[in-house]
Amino acid sequence: MELVELDEGQEPLTRLPIVASAAFEETQSIGAARDMACEFLTSVQAVHGLPVSRRAMGVVELVVSELVTNARKYALGPCLLDLEIVEGAVQVSVWDSSTTLPSVLPADPHRVGQHGLEIVMALSQAFSIHREVVGKRITAAVVLADDTGGDMTGRQAP
Repeated sequence: MELVELDEGQEPLTRLPIVASAAFEETQSIGAARDMACEFLTSVQAVHGLPVSRRAMGVVELVVSELVTNARKYALGPCLLDLEIVEGAVQVSVWDSSTTLPSVLPADPHRVGQHGLEIVMALSQAFSIHREVVGKRITAAVVLADDTGGDMTGRQAP
């Protein structure tokens, strides 16, 4: 194996951002977005050597599915899915063209449906909604490896 020297000013691969982005048209299946997330996390582990638990893989698939489904349901046109590794977590970010911010309904075991954002928020280490010049962006962060303290979301207990 030969060593490759970096040219002056060139960043080492470990410092480059690990990202993936795609636009999903209304005619594409939501499964394509889930597949993209799985391929991204498989690459994160295989190429970049970062551990990704099975739980994290499943949670990211669910988060992508819920956020892309909501974008399709409540906004016209394509949605954009961005995945980025930041400090041991994958940030799942979905942009859509609607300026209407979603409302998270209070827990109600008798309500049928509309639990998607509740689920995403419960499974995420961080969650945010931001208006943009056009539309909005919803971002959820999911820890890549299971927390040794046993917390499913990677949050530290107070």
